Amino acid sequence: MEHRYVDFRLAPGDVSAIRFGVSPGHEVCHAVRVVQRPSEHPLQWGWLRSVRDRVPREAFELFTLLVRESGYFPDFLTTTPTWDLEPADEAARLREVPDELMRVDLGKVVVRSTGARRQAVLRMLDDLPRARAMIGDAWLELWSALVEPVWPQLERIVRADIAVRARRIATDGIAAMAAGLHHTVEWHDGALRVELTQHSEVLDCRGSGIVLVPSVLGGGRCMVLTEPPAQPTLFYPAQGVTENWATDATALAEALAALLGPARAGILLAAHEARTTSQVAADSGLAISTASHHLTVLRDAGLIASRRDGSRMLHQRTPLGEALVGTAL
Repeated sequence: MEHRYVDFRLAPGDVSAIRFGVSPGHEVCHAVRVVQRPSEHPLQWGWLRSVRDRVPREAFELFTLLVRESGYFPDFLTTTPTWDLEPADEAARLREVPDELMRVDLGKVVVRSTGARRQAVLRMLDDLPRARAMIGDAWLELWSALVEPVWPQLERIVRADIAVRARRIATDGIAAMAAGLHHTVEWHDGALRVELTQHSEVLDCRGSGIVLVPSVLGGGRCMVLTEPPAQPTLFYPAQGVTENWATDATALAEALAALLGPARAGILLAAHEARTTSQVAADSGLAISTASHHLTVLRDAGLIASRRDGSRMLHQRTPLGEALVGTAL
């Protein structure tokens, strides 16, 4: 088989060219894909058991017109991923997709379709405002039923992955980080190279940069966005995804408590944002001296970083702490 590659050309020392993002829309689309063909996604069976009885039928059927078991789906279903992209932002942007972008993306679906599916997408093209509203409503229904119930677990995994990758860039450089993303990704001649099956392309990202997006529901494959106005984007499988990734937060807390003890586990779980020692103590129901002791133990283990901000000392999870929380499932 002929090898095809997409090369995202970057300057090797330009760390600012690499940005990481989170994509609720990407996860929704792949949730639809997993429901269509669960046999190909064994790591998602635990998640599927928890959501399969509440799949909204009409919304699901609408999305299966656009998102098949494999292959292309419209780029406009995923807005440019950013570090702080919230699901509500994604849903709002979906309702503001320009007609021209919808026309181009739906046209790509048409040429890849036959029969009733093709006719249904052509009807969408005939009335874009109505199609946009229907897709927006369906996205929200699917989000609420399939992804929102496990979003805390999913987000924890992707943010842990990002923390580890970002640290790898800082310590070993872009090339080393790229080599660990996936077996189809490598650093080659000044470019982040992704092996694909459908096409080859070279993009000069030295001005725009590239967004790297870890995915939990996306399976074991990489996907790319390369066509304007989309930001050059690579979706890759997040590390730490096991068959039990959708276990609820209580089970996660229990697993960490067995490892670290209840008090330290609680402090680590709540350390996604910087807090003072007094805030940690208050949130944990501990004396300040006790909270300070636990913070010291977590800091000595490399799980918490402490920095001074004026007269205050702020504590937050390190990349190692993110990785532990993200993979404790």
